[in-house]
Amino acid sequence: MTPIRRQFLATAALSGAALAAPSIASAQTTRFNWKMTSAYPKGSPFYMDGPGSATDLAKRIREMSDGRLNIQVFGAGELIPAFEGFDAVRAGTVEMNHANSYFWTGKTFAAQYFTAVPFGMNFQGMNGWLYDGGGIDLWNEVYAPFGMVAMPCGNTGVQMTGWFKKELKTVADLKGLKMRIPGLAGKVYANLGVDVKVLPGGEIFPALERGVIDAAEFVGPFQDRRLGLQKAAKFYYTTGWHESATVSELLINKAAWDKLPKDLQAIVSNASAACNVISEAWCQKANSDAMDDLVKNQGVIARPLPDDIIKALRVETDKALAEAVAKDPVTKKVHDSYMAFMAKYNRWTEVSEGAFHNSVRG
Repeated sequence: MTPIRRQFLATAALSGAALAAPSIASAQTTRFNWKMTSAYPKGSPFYMDGPGSATDLAKRIREMSDGRLNIQVFGAGELIPAFEGFDAVRAGTVEMNHANSYFWTGKTFAAQYFTAVPFGMNFQGMNGWLYDGGGIDLWNEVYAPFGMVAMPCGNTGVQMTGWFKKELKTVADLKGLKMRIPGLAGKVYANLGVDVKVLPGGEIFPALERGVIDAAEFVGPFQDRRLGLQKAAKFYYTTGWHESATVSELLINKAAWDKLPKDLQAIVSNASAACNVISEAWCQKANSDAMDDLVKNQGVIARPLPDDIIKALRVETDKALAEAVAKDPVTKKVHDSYMAFMAKYNRWTEVSEGAFHNSVRG
């Protein structure tokens, strides 16, 4: 190579580096200021405060990005009403919303599957489907026509069936009962004669106390005790048939998401995955303590639902899902994926978790 040729190549390389450097530096120093709304009031444990909550998620993202992505978090009613997050993110009014996808079944029934399916999978199974069974990809496929992407960012684990003012003995006891219950479970109860109400968390206790409703489902022992539901009803039924692993959803405007550099997208995804696990771990500790207190110190009567009620709920669940699948090919695609994964997962748990609980734990 001639000296002139060598000098030309060296100069070109330096010029190229000089041109690329500002671009790289710009991507690494650009700051993004986003807004995130929630379906839950400011200060709500698990949802808004504490390990794995919306504010914890925002803090993790800010720290991991060294302040390049700052998210201002708004509780329900602060910026928009509790259940308007979907429309706000879709319109670009806010970049993010923290809630549960089953609130949006009026937009697309398939959203139900990404929160919880009655008689569905537990926390481990749900994570298996979402992260490794194609669930998240389907979630984003469902939301693509709305211009949004989503990912799991929390999980309550198994929830309680709920609080009832009167003892439940047979399916007939459900007829005419006024109950707060959201999602597909509400439709299932309605088919058995329940007068279903959908109320934000902050309105449940006064409605139950005043007799506006006769029963209510919220989350689990810790959250329910905080609302004071044990002061308005004493029968606390278990099984978690309706929400065996309730996923929190991080909903993001697709146009805003696409503007983030790849490293910031990775930070959001990894912070969300961390909160998904951390929040569920917090629930296990908080709920075990609260359940002890409710039963031992507050006169709560905790018991499983009678078998005939569970059987009736399962029959109505199967009918409701079949009806939804028949109406919508998108729902069918998600349903088939979920159910195929659950069938394999159930076979595995029979010889793993199931065997442990039945034989080892006792």
